[in-house]
This record gives sequence, structure tokens and C-alpha cells, in this order.
Amino acid sequence: MKNTWRLLIAIPTFALISGIAMAQDSVYHVSRSMTTIPVDGKWDKPQWNEVAKVVLTNYMGEIPPFKPVTHAKMQYDADNLYLIFRVQDRYVSSLVQEPNGPVSRDACVEFFFSPDVHHPLHYFNLEINAGGTVLMRYNGVERKPFTDEDIAAFEVAHSLPKVVDPPINDPVTWTIECRIPLRILEKYGTVTPPSAGIAWRANFYKTASKSTNPHYITWSPVQHEVPNFHLPAYFGQLVFN
Repeated sequence: MKNTWRLLIAIPTFALISGIAMAQDSVYHVSRSMTTIPVDGKWDKPQWNEVAKVVLTNYMGEIPPFKPVTHAKMQYDADNLYLIFRVQDRYVSSLVQEPNGPVSRDACVEFFFSPDVHHPLHYFNLEINAGGTVLMRYNGVERKPFTDEDIAAFEVAHSLPKVVDPPINDPVTWTIECRIPLRILEKYGTVTPPSAGIAWRANFYKTASKSTNPHYITWSPVQHEVPNFHLPAYFGQLVFN
């Protein structure tokens, strides 16, 4: 009986949103930025100091021998989303340099989000390896990869070199910071403009699928036997302040 109870409380609660059952466990309140945020990869700069962070603690698949510690913060303004990750890591490599290449093989942070409040299963997946190479796609009725030109409109800062080879096996802390222009998102899918009280669906991830310490870590829990980040029904909530 005790084991059964533990299993039951580990399963996320669900609510109907637009007739679709969506996970309700995780909520992050996104602050509106009142100042310009320089995109330089510095986690401790004044623009981020008072902003709440999320911590990624949920594993999919086999738990790795070394557990990276990953935090993320997010802000927005009328024109942009701002996102920063900090990872306390080991066994870090970063090889992919082509936009929309297989960056999740490398040490990689990811942000999947559904900005259309009427279609929460339509989502963008942003993936950035430790060297700052970006993969960006929209997953709606059709799957649309972003063009190189539109990816170049993102501003991305990374604390590690563009290529990390051989791997850094000793402890290392690295950051990724980016600015995402809303106007670029609107070219691919519907975006409900962020403002006070608006709630999007999203999840934050950390992975390194081809490293010597492979792992799949999530912010909002995902109940799926095989690691798979493309499950928007398990996204948590982003509530804009």
C-alpha cells in the first residue's frame, strides 16, 4: 500500500485547457523587464539578480552517474523574451556548429513553449548547445524549421568557446543567455502577446544525449518511459506578471 501511494502522488495532476488534458504541476511567474537587458551570458548581473529562477530536477530515462545542476530565469518586454541558463556540469562537449544541427547530442539547454493560448499543443522548440549553436522549430499543423536568417536575429551569448573538444571532464559552470524577438516567432505561428495575467505553456530542459554522461532533465515532470521532450501535454505554466 505504501508503494502504491508513492506512485499516485508522483503522477502530475491534469486540467482541461481548450478541451485538452494538460499537466498542472509546475508554474513559473515571468517578470516584465523595465530596463534593457544586455545579452552577455552573465548570470549575476543586476538585471537578473531579483528575478526568480527555476531548477531542473526531474529525470527521464536512466539517471546519470553525475547529475548536472541547471537553473533558468526568464523575463519579457513588449518586443522580446529574455532567457538565461546556468549549468554546473561535467563531461561537457560541444561540437555542432550548424544552425538547426543536432545540438542535443552536445551539452545542451532547451526551452519548449506554446505561446498560442487557444492551441496549447502547438509549440516552439528552442535548443542551444554550450557553444551557442541554435536549433529552432515551430511544431503546429506543420513542422517548420527556422531559416538561418531568422535564427541570426536571436541574440545569443555563451560562456564557453564555440567548440568544446576534447570534453571538459572536470567541474565547470557554463551559461547561455538569449533574446528572442516576438516578431520572429509571429512569422511561424500564432503568439498570444505576453502581458500581465497571460499564461503560456512551457518546459525547460537540459540534455547531452551523446556525451559520456548522457541525461535528460526537465523542469515540469514528464511521465513517459522513453526520454522525449516533445510532449506538450506535460508542459508547465508560464504566468506573465
